[in-house]
Amino acid sequence: MQSNPLLLALGIAVVGAALAAAVPADAASRRVVHPNAEGGVTATSAQAGSGPNGGAGARGRAVVTDGQGNAAAVSGGALRGPNGSMAGRAGATTVNADGSAAHRSGFAAQGANGSAQSNGTATRAADGSVTQGRTTNATSSATGNSATSTSSYSTAAGRARTTACFDASGATIACPTRP
Repeated sequence: MQSNPLLLALGIAVVGAALAAAVPADAASRRVVHPNAEGGVTATSAQAGSGPNGGAGARGRAVVTDGQGNAAAVSGGALRGPNGSMAGRAGATTVNADGSAAHRSGFAAQGANGSAQSNGTATRAADGSVTQGRTTNATSSATGNSATSTSSYSTAAGRARTTACFDASGATIACPTRP
């Protein structure tokens, strides 16, 4: 495919920001579908809104096909709470005519209790084999303690997961156990 998912994501962000700026204390959305030069279809959508207490959100999505069995999709969104909390996520997926596919996504959130971030990827080869990996970090604003969890999966090796916890100075500590 000749389409660039990063450019599509940028376009979504611009449309979402424009909608958010144009509609205080309200909501708006827009959807556009049209044929593209690759012989497929390009579809975009964006929604945004804000509330009377300062909360706001915007999200967008774009899908591009090329008429030969290939497709790419990107999506993203962001929220701001009236109390100053924030969250955002983004993802991109490509699917190829040979059956292979790739996905990457991530999110970040921050609020009064702390912050969290996560990023991951997944791929499927044309033969159906799958690999996946994700890393997630969370930090408490009360203690400064944090946890990092890494998970992976592959058709050949199966699933693996590790978690490590740290105090505010970065020293390794025992992770809390669930009751």
